[in-house]
Amino acid sequence: MDEKYLDNAKILKAIADPKRLRIIDMLSCGELCACEILEEFHVTQPTLSHDMKVLIKAGIVNSRPEGKWTYYSLNQNSLKNFYSQLGNILCDTDDCICHKKGETT
Repeated sequence: MDEKYLDNAKILKAIADPKRLRIIDMLSCGELCACEILEEFHVTQPTLSHDMKVLIKAGIVNSRPEGKWTYYSLNQNSLKNFYSQLGNILCDTDDCICHKKGETT
């Protein structure tokens, strides 16, 4: 199986959770400290840590430690690749799988 399908399946699984989808939406505005995300959700630090690990493992989010906190940001390259494949599915492009096989729809 093509690696891009495996990567995108991980992303889809990670964003299937409403809380994680909201975290991604929050991070679309820029880097956030874990403390800011904690305030928004009113969850414990271990609960947030679990969700962030899922997003990091899926390649959606980057993290960097600073002092006692961790700062999170979106992995733009991973999301661009994901969006590109979705675009191929939703639009008739030369990159869609049927054109690569020489078929027409």
